[in-house]
Amino acid sequence: MAAGDEAEVEVKYEPVSVKEVLAEMKDTAELLIDLSYSAVLLGSDEVASEVLELESRMDVLQLRARMSLLMAARNPADAEALAPVLGVVGAAEKVSDAAGDIAKVVLEDIGLPDAMRAALPEALETVVRAELDPASAYADRDLGDLNLETTTGVRVIAIRRQGDWLPNPDAETVLRAGDVVLLRGPAEATAKVYETAAGEPYDRPEPAEPAIDDLERAVDSIVLMKNISELAVDLAYGAIIFDSEDLAEEVLELEAEVDALQSRFEAWTLRAAGRVDDPVALRGLVHLASATEVISDAALEISEGVIRGLGAHPVIAEAVRASDEVIVRLTVDAGSDLDGTTLGAREVKTDTGMRVIAVRRPGGEADGRETADWEISPGPETELGAGDVFIAKGTRSGAERLRKLSHSSLESR
Repeated sequence: MAAGDEAEVEVKYEPVSVKEVLAEMKDTAELLIDLSYSAVLLGSDEVASEVLELESRMDVLQLRARMSLLMAARNPADAEALAPVLGVVGAAEKVSDAAGDIAKVVLEDIGLPDAMRAALPEALETVVRAELDPASAYADRDLGDLNLETTTGVRVIAIRRQGDWLPNPDAETVLRAGDVVLLRGPAEATAKVYETAAGEPYDRPEPAEPAIDDLERAVDSIVLMKNISELAVDLAYGAIIFDSEDLAEEVLELEAEVDALQSRFEAWTLRAAGRVDDPVALRGLVHLASATEVISDAALEISEGVIRGLGAHPVIAEAVRASDEVIVRLTVDAGSDLDGTTLGAREVKTDTGMRVIAVRRPGGEADGRETADWEISPGPETELGAGDVFIAKGTRSGAERLRKLSHSSLESR
């Protein structure tokens, strides 16, 4: 259990919806990844403390999920069907523990070179914690009315109100004075929204530039490990929803790539240790790399049922669909707004708020099976064409906007 008041909470069995618990665990795990790395970027004890609060909440959720699953298993067939569900529960718990370890790097001042904070802004959007000022223009207004994501590109990813967390609030959620709101988006826009919310300017940290080549390479390795691990988690959930062995195999390859990166990271860190005044100050880097590797392992656990041919229990797919951030698979229609353009030229992320995480090109056939090539983590220059299948992640409203872009105008009538 994480430190804090919730660590003493006694958890007893009570009938709960496994689907709802799994959905909350998924949302909480993804929020934890965002917050833990943001705590490192900002050097913020406050954000790191929020991570440990959420980690405590995850401990309670996983216990409730395990109790419900144990009650549901009545025979060997049930046990086989529910094994992948237990894997998903365990994986979410692993992500939570890893996020807590990352937060402790900040809280316990284990030691982290400034080079880490110089590199992280390129790896994630800014996440800022703000307490809503009573005089704020946002107070007593719902998120649908504010329409922040469309007008500013900044999203409220979570709210803590009187000790209770509301991850991924929706359009009907009303902001109240005293709420702790977590904002994510482009740096400049997030700073402006913070100022309106908190009633004071945002003091953005100024990271130092790395001075040692080997240390810079070690830091770059962690950043790449983070990006690949997050992508692996997204693809793992996609493999479950769409029961896709191809996506599960991609997760397996990404996990192996993270392992290789960690080996290179260790070599570069040891070389850098001989050239810094205080090698002990690099301990935080080692902790960060280890925790990041755990997240990629968790992604593999999520998709393991699909990889081993057990399939995904329907409750897992339903839970992923019920979570606040959805994953969709769409096909580009001929003549649609996405046919013959690039993700950047069409401004897909700006217009919809959805992040395209993989694109599959139509291929031929081999051994009676359709073949295709996946482009993982596509960028603005990625071209889309009729017949391409792509997987994207984001809000429900954004998913609907993206669906319209992928459909031809003739089909939309």
